[in-house]
Amino acid sequence: MFRLPEFPRYTTLTDKALWWLLRALCVAVLVFLLAPILVMVPLSFSESSFLAYPIHGWSLKWYRNLFESAEWARATRNSFIVAPAATLIATVLGTLAAVGLSRADFRFKGLLMGVLIAPMVVPIIVVGVATYLYFAPLGLADSYAGLVIVHAALGAPFVLTTVLATLAGFNHNLVRASLSLGETPLRTFFRITLPVIAPGVISGALFAFATSFDEVVVTLFLAGAEQATLPRQMFTGIRENISPTIAAVATLLILFTTSLLLVLEWLRGRKA
Repeated sequence: MFRLPEFPRYTTLTDKALWWLLRALCVAVLVFLLAPILVMVPLSFSESSFLAYPIHGWSLKWYRNLFESAEWARATRNSFIVAPAATLIATVLGTLAAVGLSRADFRFKGLLMGVLIAPMVVPIIVVGVATYLYFAPLGLADSYAGLVIVHAALGAPFVLTTVLATLAGFNHNLVRASLSLGETPLRTFFRITLPVIAPGVISGALFAFATSFDEVVVTLFLAGAEQATLPRQMFTGIRENISPTIAAVATLLILFTTSLLLVLEWLRGRKA
């Protein structure tokens, strides 16, 4: 049930007006950002062969076309091959790096941290060109291995930052107590440290998965026809022929990413 906020007695009329104005502005900005995305949803149910309003009839044929198309099926399969594998590697490397950086204190720690999070700030087109020039002589271009390695490198910084944020409030006396009682460092990590930082690890893994699943620029450089992922297939479809099938894919991806966000909010609630 919606309840009006209770303001303190000393709140003036101007303060109340500014409070409501700020929230109205936030809602307006949110609607402005979401409107172009939500416009695609009705178009995915249109019977027309063009992405245009008004919609004169409704049909599920574009979803049927999506599930019956060999190209879209291959792209979906590739996305669910590359993204989970890259997420697993990124989660392991990012978590280990975060644990090591939180425990150690050395001279060039800040520099190392900057290098590790560099994939987050370097323009993705630079990453695509650099990885292609490096991987092509090694035979990793047009391969799943090359895609997984690069996507893992792009996702690891997200795991690193989220796990480091979780470790900021971690009580290291728990680890010391476990080690003083004769437990090995490895078992201490899995029985003490990991359960405590699990929400941060899972949150970082979800960010890494979303990064890999949505990545298109590096995929354009490294993937061949057999390794095309969903974002690349959508890019190709938009460039060659704008079909409402793309709207159907976009709608499913909106539902998928919304589910990821809900899981993240659930994890944040558990952490709190």
